[in-house]
Amino acid sequence: MALESCEGGELFDQITRKGRLSEDEARFYTAELVDALEYIHGMGLIHRDIKPENLLLTKDGHLKVADFGSVKPLQDSRITVLPNAASDDKACTFVGTAAYVPPEVLNSSPATFGNDIWALGCTLYQMLSGTSPFKDSSEWLIFQRIIARDIRFPNYFSEEARDLIDRLMDIDPSRRAGAGPDGYAAVKSHPFFKGVDWSNVRAETPPKLALKTGAHSSDGDDHSDSSQNPTHLRNGSGRQNDGPLSAESSGHITRLASIDSFDSKWQQFLEPGESVLMISMVKKLQKLSSKKVQLILTNKPKLIYVNPSKLVVKGNIIWSDNSSDLSVQVTSPSQFKICTAKKVLSFDDVKQRAWQWKKAIEGLQNQ
Repeated sequence: MALESCEGGELFDQITRKGRLSEDEARFYTAELVDALEYIHGMGLIHRDIKPENLLLTKDGHLKVADFGSVKPLQDSRITVLPNAASDDKACTFVGTAAYVPPEVLNSSPATFGNDIWALGCTLYQMLSGTSPFKDSSEWLIFQRIIARDIRFPNYFSEEARDLIDRLMDIDPSRRAGAGPDGYAAVKSHPFFKGVDWSNVRAETPPKLALKTGAHSSDGDDHSDSSQNPTHLRNGSGRQNDGPLSAESSGHITRLASIDSFDSKWQQFLEPGESVLMISMVKKLQKLSSKKVQLILTNKPKLIYVNPSKLVVKGNIIWSDNSSDLSVQVTSPSQFKICTAKKVLSFDDVKQRAWQWKKAIEGLQNQ
């Protein structure tokens, strides 16, 4: 087996080392990604995991798309794909990465080219800001922002960049730039790409690569400036709807698809129509020991904890509308207790999301 060497590393590393990319740098990489996606989609394939970590750079700085492990072929695909991907007839399985998944996939809609176009918009946003557009403290909160289309633009984004991201991330996948009857011509003709020679895009001079020496990582400070005077786009295109929308008030909490962020194997533990609201690998604490379990919160409402190696349910908690049936006590940023009339279960979330678990569970109690 022969593999191509991409000595420039991941695009993600360039974003991290530079803090964020200039608009000229982002335009170069986005143009090459558009060129690659046009080819991939022309071959009848949906990548389904476009993100900066899967965009590799050659020694001279040109972009290559990697990691086709989640690829979905269409019926008329010109490429033969391994059976594990091709056999996914419904194409509704949640694959890829939480921060880049489009809202329709969270609602169990089949995969389309629009999935990759949404991720293209997310990737351009991350190039320009240094962080993903829906960054939050837990996957559950990320999902709520995605469904509400809660995009917050930093003030330094140009109007052309904002408009292109807006069009790429339309709430309706069929209306996204590149997904309509004009195809990628609608993307290439956008003012953001003014001056790009699309017939010769791969021959352009790439931006200078930032090396590890003297590099600094972004902690999202540039993005946090946007919270003081952000431009918000919610629930569809900003060209059509600028009004606010609360994820909690819109009832989207029960509409997440019945899947895990990275693996649909947890779906076997759900009943028909039951949806996952929050899921994480945690430690179940006992007096003298601890065991790793997959903790799953569903809209039943129910908590399930599963042995992740044997895929066996070790226990579950179902409660009624009576809030006194169950309470959550947070003892530290990572540790929390689930208290019922019969038992108390202690968990440790290494990602320090104890307060997110409490908020998610109590959110169900208050519905």
